[in-house]
Amino acid sequence: MGVKLVSASAGSVEIVAPTTASNYTATMPAGTGNVVVNGINSSIVSGTSQASTSGTSIDFTSIPSWVKRITVMLNNVSTSGTSNVLIQIGSGSVSTSGYASSVSFSGATTGGGTSTAGLIISVSATAANQMSGATYISLFGSNTYIATGNAIYDSVTPSAFVMISSGIKTSLGGALDRVRVTTVNGTDTFDAGSINILYE
Repeated sequence: MGVKLVSASAGSVEIVAPTTASNYTATMPAGTGNVVVNGINSSIVSGTSQASTSGTSIDFTSIPSWVKRITVMLNNVSTSGTSNVLIQIGSGSVSTSGYASSVSFSGATTGGGTSTAGLIISVSATAANQMSGATYISLFGSNTYIATGNAIYDSVTPSAFVMISSGIKTSLGGALDRVRVTTVNGTDTFDAGSINILYE
């Protein structure tokens, strides 16, 4: 029995089963488009990696409205000071309030940090630290986003300095379309590494 794909304009593509006991191979042309099934995009799209070697923030914008999860990846990222790294999200503009987030070292009973200005992902930062890790930001529903992540400082023993972070941002005001990586004080500058995102 064949399978027919019918478009809204009455055009169709029909896939007919072979008449003998063999398999068909369907080859799709190369391209950069996305596959959407039942309104859900199944692609994982990579952003364009940005060097985190200057400026007080790194922005990723024009994120499509269908996106349900974003992965923010840091590769040996360093800043000029001791302010911890923060991720902020936005719809139309970056939101700088309304978060509840926390970070601490794995297994530690003291220390750590919190923020209501963004999703805090580092603790005990120094200008010498180079940070690598990933934070996953997922749509919970009703423009509420949940985040969780892990990171290490490459310039110190990784096994002793695994950072675990989590957070929530409620009432974003619309579909997420931008991500900013900055610092808690907003004035320390980036001076090493690179940052990229994946979205799906």
